[in-house]
Amino acid sequence: MTVAQNLTATSPPAPRQGFRFTPAALIWPAMLYLILTTQVPFFMTLYYSLFRYNLVDPTNRPFVGLGNYISLLTDPQNLRIVGNTLVLAGGTLAVTLILGGSLAMLLNRNFAGRALLRTLMISSFLVMPIVTAVVWKNMLLNPVFGFFSWVVSSLGGVPVDWLAQYPMASVIAMIAWEWTPFAMLILLTGLQSLPEDQLEAVRLDGASPWQEFRYVVLPHWTQAIQVVVLMETIALLQVYGEIYGSTSGGPGVATTNLPYFIYQKAFAEYNIGLASAAGVLTVILTNILAVYLLRMINRTLAHNKGD
Repeated sequence: MTVAQNLTATSPPAPRQGFRFTPAALIWPAMLYLILTTQVPFFMTLYYSLFRYNLVDPTNRPFVGLGNYISLLTDPQNLRIVGNTLVLAGGTLAVTLILGGSLAMLLNRNFAGRALLRTLMISSFLVMPIVTAVVWKNMLLNPVFGFFSWVVSSLGGVPVDWLAQYPMASVIAMIAWEWTPFAMLILLTGLQSLPEDQLEAVRLDGASPWQEFRYVVLPHWTQAIQVVVLMETIALLQVYGEIYGSTSGGPGVATTNLPYFIYQKAFAEYNIGLASAAGVLTVILTNILAVYLLRMINRTLAHNKGD
């Protein structure tokens, strides 16, 4: 056998030429699915927002350009609805951060039944929004046979119609009941990652509980708090089911936010053009807040790496 034949017999076979599954090729099916399910509906909404389009007369669809946006931003009632959206999101966020942080510090201690208590506290986060609204409206806030009215009557007071007299506060309490477990879990995770030797060191130095929280726990919590703020802000700007099942945006427009306003314009008044413009403004507002919060988180990460 010749040398050339020996080399041919021992050399590995040449690789086949053909289609190769590169990382880009593998990710494109998911990208196409996301484009079809998110971007196509958004651009359709943007398109409809440029027309005076009402389903009562679908053939009459004149082009109005930015007319729908101008109508939204110049109507005092619509500006109040934007304010309701921000108040609802900000108020709920503040309540969930305070309650979630307090519960996280409680559950970070060792005591009997901690696992059971943590499981019970998480359960409200698993309840559907419309179910939450019905339970709070009929079982807790009802002025005749609600639990809070029974407590007030038992103490000799006059029952309060919470949803009529304090509608925004009632809705904030309702949504905070849902989202407090989420904040609690994120903050508890951040608290459990705090090295115990740091806490022992400040205690040996004579720090008070407030100084321990102010100078050790709170700085360590910064990233976890920012994650809670980012995730909850995006979700709270889209609240709909709780308002639909409890106040229906009332009294008047006292609890009407942008998602419920979009529902009213699209499915009650069939004003697709104005509803689409409101939807585009909601997306823009959410993205502005999300970008700002993401940059804040990135700055915190960079600062922590620098340290």
